[in-house]
Amino acid sequence: MHVDVPEGKNPIEYVWGEMVPGIGPAAANFSLAVYSHTTLGLREFEAARLRTAQINGCLFCLDWRTERDGQKVEEGFADAVLQWRTTDGFDDRTRLAAEYAERYALDHHGLDEEFWGRMTAHFGQAEIVELTMSLGSWLAFGRLNHVLGLDAMCVLPGH
Repeated sequence: MHVDVPEGKNPIEYVWGEMVPGIGPAAANFSLAVYSHTTLGLREFEAARLRTAQINGCLFCLDWRTERDGQKVEEGFADAVLQWRTTDGFDDRTRLAAEYAERYALDHHGLDEEFWGRMTAHFGQAEIVELTMSLGSWLAFGRLNHVLGLDAMCVLPGH
């Protein structure tokens, strides 16, 4: 880990809540809002989130699975996300969500009119803004956790 955390403190809770009190709690609230207020379907949400996690390399994010109403994506979904171009397990919206995540993280200058034509054919304007804000959250905070080494310090229960 690349920051000092007092003995007995949870690294994520300390960094995100106490270390920078004017910024950390606001960032945590933004991150939580992405999950609490989403209108996106679970599969497209998880495809975008997991593709971002794969690019960031955040161990915690890679291990996490969003749950909604007792439902999670199926086993093997993360592998399908890696193969978003060719998998037959995705509908157009799920495939586009994974593609957008990858291009947002790696080539945001390359988002051309052809891409936007496909996006607007499958997503409404508010959904595009919501997905874009979610991508921004995952990209920034997943990288923060990975760069500071927090992702290796915090694991999900049962792992």
